[in-house]
Amino acid sequence: MLLETVLLTASLPAPNGVFTEQAKQPLLPIVKVQLPKKSVMPKAALERLLTTEPVQADWFSSEFLAHVPIFQIQQIISSLKQELGDYQKVEAQGKNYISVFARGSVPTQIALDANGKIAMLLFQPPVPKSKSLEEAIAEFKTLPGQVSFLVLEGKSERAALNANTPLAVGSAFKLAVLQALKSQIASGERSWGDVFELKSEWKSLPFGILQTWPDGSVLTLQTLAALMISQSDNTATDSLINIIGRQAIESITPRNVPLLTTRELFVLKSAKNQELLKPYRNSNLQQKREILQSLAQQSLPDVSEFTGKPVALDIEWFFTTQELCTLMKQVADLPLMSINPGVVNAEDWERVAFKGGSESGVLNLTTWLKAKNGKQYCVTATWNHDAPLEQSRFMTLYSSAIAGLKD
Repeated sequence: MLLETVLLTASLPAPNGVFTEQAKQPLLPIVKVQLPKKSVMPKAALERLLTTEPVQADWFSSEFLAHVPIFQIQQIISSLKQELGDYQKVEAQGKNYISVFARGSVPTQIALDANGKIAMLLFQPPVPKSKSLEEAIAEFKTLPGQVSFLVLEGKSERAALNANTPLAVGSAFKLAVLQALKSQIASGERSWGDVFELKSEWKSLPFGILQTWPDGSVLTLQTLAALMISQSDNTATDSLINIIGRQAIESITPRNVPLLTTRELFVLKSAKNQELLKPYRNSNLQQKREILQSLAQQSLPDVSEFTGKPVALDIEWFFTTQELCTLMKQVADLPLMSINPGVVNAEDWERVAFKGGSESGVLNLTTWLKAKNGKQYCVTATWNHDAPLEQSRFMTLYSSAIAGLKD
């Protein structure tokens, strides 16, 4: 779940069934333009873009359309409305504008060429309307399936909904892997600079980049941890689990014994391995460990198996929001935790640490925040459902609750 300011930013969710983090993609460079000579003005051009369907090609310069096709522009406008609700108005803000929607606003820049056609368009990350924590809980309760939500200010509970209910959290389990690594480094057993060679049996499915790297690539623990948290790299995660030792992580989270690697989870959930899934569910701990050991002989399934309807949601990693805040507090001081600030604007806070997780039917967002006035917060929310989730709705609601903490 990775956000950054981009040109013509796409606010599409990243539900991919493979523990990804959502990212906004840069679509084109800023183009230098002349001031328009035609009667149409930038504000009117922006209002037309946000209110008229379908989007028309003749509203844009040919150079713009060479970078971004019309269908992509329409998709981005639609995703903004899906995330933030109905369009309301455009407000001037100095030389730029604020595009206002029902559930938030988007700082926007637009420039026209000499013919009054759009030559540059920049939607910055959306700013959700702040909600009180009571309002946030009320809306979380309307979501289908199971939802948990927790806000801590320091050690004090500000808001809670099913905070002690274990739910599947996808890649947020990697906080436990990081905590186990940090403990071993603190004890002197390991060092951030320790070097390991990448092994083929550690490779998993995306999200991540290491699954494409050559076997034997040399990596430090610092690099593996940074990739695991900032990019949710599954191969980096499985490498660390094998290096640290499964039982060291299990001691942190006894509910998740035996602890699955991401590779084991994908193989066990695969439609090709249903003859292993049922026995696994019905086995004792020792039998489960033996089944997991046998999975090393199985090839990885195709990632497309996990992009549709939720698959075997009982095969996952389960944490309460209370447990996630405890883990986050223990690792939030690590610099690598702030590489990816998640769904908040890092400039609004003195420090942000973030980890989220998702697969089809599973979504978690966990953020540690230090405000500029010194107050510290942990905000975490999890959603499980036996159908694909409206990720944009959940993330906007979560962001709105965080925005309310700044008021």
